[in-house]
Amino acid sequence: MKIVKYLVLILTLSTSVLISSAQEKPVITKVPKFKPPVVKTFLGENQNGPSVTQEEASRLIALPLQIKDVKNNLYAVNSYQFLYRQKGFRQDEETGKNEIVFTIKSDRFKVTPLPDIWVNSLKNTFQPGEELYFFDIVVKDKEGRLFFAPELKIAIK
Repeated sequence: MKIVKYLVLILTLSTSVLISSAQEKPVITKVPKFKPPVVKTFLGENQNGPSVTQEEASRLIALPLQIKDVKNNLYAVNSYQFLYRQKGFRQDEETGKNEIVFTIKSDRFKVTPLPDIWVNSLKNTFQPGEELYFFDIVVKDKEGRLFFAPELKIAIK
């Protein structure tokens, strides 16, 4: 019985020694710090914050997002989120008066311009007070590094 205990002990110790000696220390390589370039987001000629007419919004919705730096270099769009803040009306049950309400349509996209189904469903339906909002825009530089570009919000007047 004592021999079995000693054999189990010796076997356990030798296994733990073999396992610990088989583990290698991880190799840490320093990666140069990446400072993303200063870029601007465009839809047509529009940057963040403009107000456009309903007709202009119908034209803009079909255009691709463009991300440019100071030297006018274009960056590939990897993904982005688009939100359409749509105006609607509902009738107050107590007063019977119509109230303005807003609904949101939103999704994440990996292609620009927006898919045809989105463009066709939004085109020529815009109303004053609505918004087009492109955010969480991820772009890729020539070396394949990903970084965020500024958001783009366009109000419809």
